Amino acid sequence: VQLQASGGGLVQAGGSLRLSCAASGRTSSNYAMSWFRQAPGKEREFVAGISRSGGSTNYADSAKGRFTISRDNAKNTVYLEMNYLKPEDTAVYYCAALYSGSYYYISGYDYWGQGTLVTVSS
Repeated sequence: VQLQASGGGLVQAGGSLRLSCAASGRTSSNYAMSWFRQAPGKEREFVAGISRSGGSTNYADSAKGRFTISRDNAKNTVYLEMNYLKPEDTAVYYCAALYSGSYYYISGYDYWGQGTLVTVSS
């Protein structure tokens, strides 16, 4: 599976962005999908995950109530809708595909996208 993340950019605090992750190659619906982020000088952290069917989602505490993960298996695309953005959301956002295992275990992911930069100005 090849993953291509897009949609990052510069936004003011309180604004919104929608990230997309387009999958190609093997059927992405065979994988749970997640978004991670990595801020400068910090470790990569889990943001949100969604099951193969899209029927189940999981969020980091920092994302709950502000971010929404969704997927369109017909388009092999996963989305992250981000609202009420804060400067501390500034990071490179990565999408990743998980065949089995915990959303939170980074080493368990099978495929990673290249990342898209989100910058939130105060």
